[in-house]
Parts: sequence; structure tokens; C-alpha cells
Amino acid sequence: MLFSRTSQYAIQALIYLATQPNGRAVLNREIARSLGVPPAYLAKILQNLSRQQLLDSSRGRYGGFNLRDGAAQTNLLQIVLLTEGHRVDRECLLGLKACGDETACPMHRQWQPLKREMLAYLGRVTLTHLAKAVRSGQYRLSDLPQALSVY
Repeated sequence: MLFSRTSQYAIQALIYLATQPNGRAVLNREIARSLGVPPAYLAKILQNLSRQQLLDSSRGRYGGFNLRDGAAQTNLLQIVLLTEGHRVDRECLLGLKACGDETACPMHRQWQPLKREMLAYLGRVTLTHLAKAVRSGQYRLSDLPQALSVY
């Protein structure tokens, strides 16, 4: 895949939280179990997203994570930039250190227009759009059978 496992888990977790009733805090272990991802790794990702002002987190009996007000309008490009940094729009597809218009790799000229189009698309798709598609049953978030992902 084009994005790191961290970005993939961050996007999945944020979509999961966007599908929850407004204000409902969800424990890390519930999200991890529902998505089939390692809880410790997901906890670090969710803590980072809290520091980045996308999530609220609280401890205690009714604690957990939930989207901050307005965070559902966050687009996928913003999330990827938070988790990957600007490398996503600067790195060479083949991993070469020096790749640009002057020192192009064999994929550069073909990949550049596709990358621009992909980044523009990610900038148009928000968590609200994706949560709505998941809630409608049109799409799913995990490879787990539906019976296992509902607790």
C-alpha cells in the first residue's frame, strides 16, 4: 500500500469513531478489537491524534476517545499528513533520495500526475463521507466477520 500501517490504522480508527453516536467515548481496546489491529500500537496512534487536536481522550470509568467538535470534517489528506508528514507528497515512489524533475527516477514523470490526482482526491474525502458510507452498510472497516466485530 502507499501509506504506512500507522496511517492506515489512524484512518480506520477515525472512521470508526466518526460512526459512533456524538460524544460517545470509545476505549482503545474496543476500537482495536473491532478493527482487528494491535491495541498497544493503536493506543500510540490515538494518543498522537489527541496531541494533534483531532481527538479528545479521557480516563476513568466512562473514558476513552472521541472525535473533537469539527474533526469529522477532517479530510484524509490532513490525516495522512499528520501521520506521515510531508514525505507523502515529496518522496520518490521507488525510494530514491534524489528524485525530482531534474534527477528523475524511471517512474517520476508517470507518477507525478497520478500522485497529484490522488492527493487532491484525499483532500476531498472527509471522515463524515466515509462514516456515512460505513453506516449505510455500503462499506466495512475491517476484515473481521460482522458477528465478531460487534460487542
